[in-house]
Amino acid sequence: MWSILFKELRGFLSSLIAIIVIVVFLIANGLFLWIFKETNLLDNGYANMDPLFDLAPIIFIFLISAITMRSFSEEKKTGTFETLSTKPVTDLEIILGKYLAGLLIVVFSILPTLTYYYTIHTLAVPAGNIDTGAIWGSYIGLILLSAAYIAIGLFASVITDNQIVSFIVSMFLCFFFYTAFDYLGAFNVIKDNNFFIEWMGIDYHYRNISKGVIDTRDIVYFISFITLFIWLTKIIFNSRKW
Repeated sequence: MWSILFKELRGFLSSLIAIIVIVVFLIANGLFLWIFKETNLLDNGYANMDPLFDLAPIIFIFLISAITMRSFSEEKKTGTFETLSTKPVTDLEIILGKYLAGLLIVVFSILPTLTYYYTIHTLAVPAGNIDTGAIWGSYIGLILLSAAYIAIGLFASVITDNQIVSFIVSMFLCFFFYTAFDYLGAFNVIKDNNFFIEWMGIDYHYRNISKGVIDTRDIVYFISFITLFIWLTKIIFNSRKW
């Protein structure tokens, strides 16, 4: 698994995908936090990082789809898919190696935003007057959300040998599981079951954790969601032997 992990990390870095992901993510969030009039903290006068955590899940739909689209699609297209299968590792280790590599890239892209936290913490009046618990909860929620997106991205990548198709399918599924259940829950037709419908979506659990309260039900949801898509990826990956 570790050999796959390091291979994927080298592949990300050599193709500049990781660098582009980190730069785009930081620039986009920096603009919303400090530049754009409607959302920047200096004009609004609130010591919080809500614009970052509200925007990041949408940005990551595009960026994580871009990271994962090549995971299996490229192996199929270049003819190294079968070679990968003959390595002395199990199917699950191959998938987890690629999964952890994608997760590390995303975590590396999130780490520089800690400078935003330090800046806001310092600028607050009085200094330190900031809801640290909610911010750390939001970071945990963002990492769990990213982990769910990566699991979706790997599934999208293993079902096709076309990176563009993988990218589009991944974006659609990420967007669907993040937003669709909130909209479905708002329909009057299923009004009596709106809580259950919303509970199935990623956004519901992400918002819960972002409040700074770590509920085991939300953690179990993310673990179950990730496990489901890794299991589906394993089934498709294993189908090459049929």
